[in-house]
Amino acid sequence: MITRQKIKSVYLACGFADLRKSIDGLALIVQESFDLDPFSPSLFVFCNRNKDKLKILHWEHNGFWLYYRRLERGKFKWPTDDNEQNIKIKPKEFEWILDGYEVRQGKAFKEVNQRKIV
Repeated sequence: MITRQKIKSVYLACGFADLRKSIDGLALIVQESFDLDPFSPSLFVFCNRNKDKLKILHWEHNGFWLYYRRLERGKFKWPTDDNEQNIKIKPKEFEWILDGYEVRQGKAFKEVNQRKIV
């Protein structure tokens, strides 16, 4: 289960991935192509060509988790930067992607912690 407290960073695989790959194939991409440690406390996220499916690779103390998300309607706002193989984002930014927002929009609303009505 993904617990936000344990996740240090999220890496998005830019462009599109073959989601027929399973744990070993995706872990090999992370290790060989991205030069990252698949055993780190990170999420490694891959998207299909139609931008309606995601696979998330996550190591947890004694094994890998492989999460799969399919949208019934709509598409993810997925980065397709040709100059980078992956980009590192914050866990909160990943939540934005899951909610349908563009991750590199440049700004977000600041959290308001008001105690009384003005």
